[in-house]
Amino acid sequence: MNNEEELRKAVYYALSAGYQLDKEAFEFLNSISKAKNPAEFMEEVIKRAQSLSEKPYFLNRQFLEEIAKEILPTIEEGPAITSQAKKRFKPFAKEISSQIKIIEDPADKISTSGSIEEYLEYFHDRFRKLERLLRQRIDVRDAVSIREAYKAPTNTRLKIIGMIVEKRESKKRILLRLEDLESAITVLIPANARRELLEKAGMLLLDQVVCLSVIKGRGNLLIADDIIWPDIPKRSPKVSSEPVYAALISDLHVGSKTFMREEFSNFIFWLNGKYGNSKAAEVAGKVKYLIIAGDIVDGIGVYPQQIKELAIKDITKQYELAAEFFEQI
Repeated sequence: MNNEEELRKAVYYALSAGYQLDKEAFEFLNSISKAKNPAEFMEEVIKRAQSLSEKPYFLNRQFLEEIAKEILPTIEEGPAITSQAKKRFKPFAKEISSQIKIIEDPADKISTSGSIEEYLEYFHDRFRKLERLLRQRIDVRDAVSIREAYKAPTNTRLKIIGMIVEKRESKKRILLRLEDLESAITVLIPANARRELLEKAGMLLLDQVVCLSVIKGRGNLLIADDIIWPDIPKRSPKVSSEPVYAALISDLHVGSKTFMREEFSNFIFWLNGKYGNSKAAEVAGKVKYLIIAGDIVDGIGVYPQQIKELAIKDITKQYELAAEFFEQI
């Protein structure tokens, strides 16, 4: 196993144990890799960290240096190796001046008390916006409400718009539960449906708002004939005068038990030119802006029973941990 693979293995050990390496700690780990196997060294670091009364989220350089002084004969070669590693990654974007303009602070407009009523209003508002997008399509303008679909005679062809609130799949069929602002209904996609429809159905996710072309079956069952998504308007993209990139991410949910710590850590390593091949490093070097659309942290009281899904139950500490991640970039 080569040095790069051992470094990745060491990082994996840290993440699996619930720790994150900060930027300087990773550089130090790289600097001693010729004197000590990084993966073996990390195993010792994790043992020491787990013995602490107050366990850290991040393993910093100072902590690693203290352990290295005890178990390594010398680490004098470290700074030179680190310096060489830094020279290998020269981000082009660093040479370009930032152009950032604050248009508006939306804080007062997006505050919430976390009540069920506000949560429902959020979904209703989202539904109405996506419904308007769908109805801009010529083939969706004749869509009826779910309540009207209930009244339609058997074998009637019609279209409905709804949010997918349930999806059940088996070898024989796919069952969807759709809701609009007034009612809900079950839609069947049989296993013998045409391949294109089955492929579309496989792509459906919960909370998506779609239009379904259906045939009214017996009782209150609808049989799907086609799935229609909202159109995305064609626009000519605005490009930068400089050859730099913007990375767009969202929904980190730091503080949640489902926060993808390892994947986000790899993303940060990539931005820093420490993950992937030379082509990946070249792309990372041109990333000038990181845009986060929302949900940096999971928050508190956003929805009922959320507390059970939190790894960090203090919103300030959620933001503190998120800040520590961003400081590594």
